[in-house]
Amino acid sequence: MPGPIFAADLSFDVPPSPASSDSSFDEDDVNRRVTPYWQKYRCAFKFRGFQLDTVRDVKLFYQHQYSKGETVSSRLFYPMPFSECRGEQGFINDDALCPDAGLPDNLFRGTRICDQKKFVAKAVHIYSREYDVIRLLSQPPLNQNPMNHTIPVLDLFDIPEDQIAFIVMEEWSSQLIPDSGPCCLRLFLASLRQCIEHALFMHMHHIAHLDISLRNLLTDYEGHYAYIDYELSRRFDGVLDPLVQGYRGTEIPPECERGECSDPYKIDIWALGVLVLRACKVNLPCRIFFTADPFRFFIQLTGYNVPELMQLIRPMLHEEPRHRPPLSSVLRAFDRMVLSIGDSRLNATCSCSH
Repeated sequence: MPGPIFAADLSFDVPPSPASSDSSFDEDDVNRRVTPYWQKYRCAFKFRGFQLDTVRDVKLFYQHQYSKGETVSSRLFYPMPFSECRGEQGFINDDALCPDAGLPDNLFRGTRICDQKKFVAKAVHIYSREYDVIRLLSQPPLNQNPMNHTIPVLDLFDIPEDQIAFIVMEEWSSQLIPDSGPCCLRLFLASLRQCIEHALFMHMHHIAHLDISLRNLLTDYEGHYAYIDYELSRRFDGVLDPLVQGYRGTEIPPECERGECSDPYKIDIWALGVLVLRACKVNLPCRIFFTADPFRFFIQLTGYNVPELMQLIRPMLHEEPRHRPPLSSVLRAFDRMVLSIGDSRLNATCSCSH
């Protein structure tokens, strides 16, 4: 089977990035969430080998789940009630598109026709930072780098006349630990390593994610973890000391709470440290400062008793961003930490439910 064709590989399909000096370019406008009329683009998806979910598809999905005696937990959300897919005569139209009520309007589920692989399509503005970053990360040579843990992109294409683009991604799960039971410490640490490694990979290519959090992490249940949602991400090619202001991501470091201009890479490092704490099921206070007593309190609450891991992320959560280590140092320290843990601990499963 031939590999996927990316619209970004075709020069006539890819719009040039607008010049920063172009006064007609409104950065806020092109980076706000897009709400497309999905029916309008249904044929474009089908032409490229993708079928957006219809009422019939969703019915068949649930019939298949029920026939196996399974629940619908393999899907992230319940679908939109079929009553909202009625035609003019009041009857349910099995061929009507059936959006998932649990997803925002800029996302839509579907199936790749050639192999029935499930996907999620995301609509973005053609000039958005997200489209620019995803194009870079999902094409050669970056998509062939083992440090790159972006969710697999099946296709990218745009509709220039509507200034809209679509990112077609494999459907992974946000339920990071399956219902089948707890995982061993070795696998848990391997998942955290992927989070650190991908953030480092982005920084090496002058990209700050700027919304690293557990909610933006997915898994395929085959040992792979990936970041999603690059809506706030920025590229800083040729910028030696980039700064951002008015940061509005999920995890807010102290300097951003103070309204200061902030180093975007240091924001990612802080957020990554918080991700580790949340992954360990640590109860976080409103502000995170590592004085001695609260730090011991964190260790007692973690699902995995890994004091070495807590020591590793201590400097990542330093109140002063200049004291947070670069991710290259964090990854080296992480690898040394894993080597220092014995096999008996690495193979032990967590006693708590995730």
